[in-house]
Amino acid sequence: VQLQESGPGLVKPSQTLSLTCTVSGGSITTNYYYWSWIRQPPGKGLEWMGAIAYSGSTFYSPSLKSRTSISRDASKNQFTLQLSSVTPEDTAVYYCSARLSTVVAVTPQLYDYWGQGTQVTVSS
Repeated sequence: VQLQESGPGLVKPSQTLSLTCTVSGGSITTNYYYWSWIRQPPGKGLEWMGAIAYSGSTFYSPSLKSRTSISRDASKNQFTLQLSSVTPEDTAVYYCSARLSTVVAVTPQLYDYWGQGTQVTVSS
């Protein structure tokens, strides 16, 4: 499974950050795959943001739930992240990732497949 993130590298404060992950080598509807977004702010550790399951069910980090939406386009084998009302604290490298499991994982290190990551800077 290969994953590739895409989206703008610069977002203004208060706007909505939108990223897309394109998956190849496997289908996002394949049973028991969970597709997640994970980020790493500068100088900090990895933070799990949320996931969409093979079934289409979504899961979100409680700390980000009010601002986060994850959706998918199965026809394009893509899933997307939208993070609203961004601030400079949302500046980070954003990764899409995947894990084959019977349950969703909230620990980033448990994910098996990763995109290369994309830098997003929030600044006016």
